[in-house]
Amino acid sequence: MDESKLRDDIVRLSRSLYDRGFSVGSAGNISAAVDDGLLITPTNSCLGFLDPDKISKLDRKGNHVAGAPPSKEIFLHRAFYETRPHTGAVVHLHSTFATALSCLSDTDPQDCIPPITPYVVMRVGTVKLVPYVRPGDPKAGDLIRELKGSYAAVLLANHGPVVTGKDIFSAICAAEELEETAKLLVILRGAPTRRLAPDQIQELKTVFGSH
Repeated sequence: MDESKLRDDIVRLSRSLYDRGFSVGSAGNISAAVDDGLLITPTNSCLGFLDPDKISKLDRKGNHVAGAPPSKEIFLHRAFYETRPHTGAVVHLHSTFATALSCLSDTDPQDCIPPITPYVVMRVGTVKLVPYVRPGDPKAGDLIRELKGSYAAVLLANHGPVVTGKDIFSAICAAEELEETAKLLVILRGAPTRRLAPDQIQELKTVFGSH
């Protein structure tokens, strides 16, 4: 994709997330791959008011080459690109319900978002809980690398979701699907809940592909 158009898409889609309450203040960061590196939202920027010319650009070695200083979560983003070669974009939000699940002590760390709808299986896959580190700690990248590309999405403990996709639109759609499923899980807490059966999950993975 043309870099100029991708910058415009990041601004447009980020504003949509902000306007609908998926991010607040300066929370969240979004990146997208380009041929010679990656674009990422600047540090301390608001997703609702981005300037396409100020979106940060890093080269393939991670050097900052253009735009405003990159998000302090750059280590997290780069780790996904390194371990999941087909990743085209990474979306990190502090969306309310997914973040709530990341704070609950009884959230299953191996399967944070149980398969209660077909779309969470199709668009997100299994979500693992990543241990807490402070925002911007390079160790976050190490924790992602330890997963060896096995997960398209994770929950950062007491922090929020990180979701990948083949391009920026699919990554954002997956992040929205994760948040909506997290909302259902919070609403349904304590109620008898029907999950998809293993054969139903396998059918979805066979027909639509796995993450």
